Amino acid sequence: MKTSWGKPVHIISFIRTLLIVLTVAVCTVAAEDLEALRKKAEAGDATAQYNLGLLYEKGAGLAEDAAEAVQWYRKAAEQGDANAQVALGLMYFGASGVPLDYAEAVKWFRRAAEQGHAKAQNNLGGMYFTGRGVPQDDAEAVKWFRKAAEQGHAKVQYNLGAMYEMGRGVAGDDVAAYAWYSAAAASGHNNARKNCDRIKPKLTPTQLEKGQAMAREIFEGIEKRKAREGQL
Repeated sequence: MKTSWGKPVHIISFIRTLLIVLTVAVCTVAAEDLEALRKKAEAGDATAQYNLGLLYEKGAGLAEDAAEAVQWYRKAAEQGDANAQVALGLMYFGASGVPLDYAEAVKWFRRAAEQGHAKAQNNLGGMYFTGRGVPQDDAEAVKWFRKAAEQGHAKVQYNLGAMYEMGRGVAGDDVAAYAWYSAAAASGHNNARKNCDRIKPKLTPTQLEKGQAMAREIFEGIEKRKAREGQL
């Protein structure tokens, strides 16, 4: 299922973006490792609870069991584990192991987003954009997209560029759109460069220079943030 953004702009669908959460390499788990993981999870270790839930969801070393995955995700999520909160939100969003409940998905995305989890911020922005589980609100969508984009999330930078280009939740601004598309391209987004090339002819030389300067500021801000957080 795909959701149109309403204008002929080449952007990724919300659903596709939303489902990009935590890509984890799942391999066969040795029985002794699984037992050790389970003991840690049962002792209350949030990370172990999340990982055990992931194994149940993916069926790695265990029989695939969405309901059991939800149980362990919930234990970790209730302790404040942001990855588990996102995973639990997605289970509600996709009606996997629990009934479909967008409001509950929003609840868990929000908890993780407020901890600074970029993918949760993107997901929450998407819920506001489509009006799932919350009243539709473009300005609120932009708010959360921006928080994720400023952390270097390429797909959200692309989405934010589209919001500026379409004037959704912000005043239409081709210069800002160009800057965010440029940031997304620098972060590795495949289609962002095409959008930069499409917008570029619309800009005056002065506007183009401004857009390029904005893109540099965005990129430098992300690098400084990563350095502060010890991610480099």
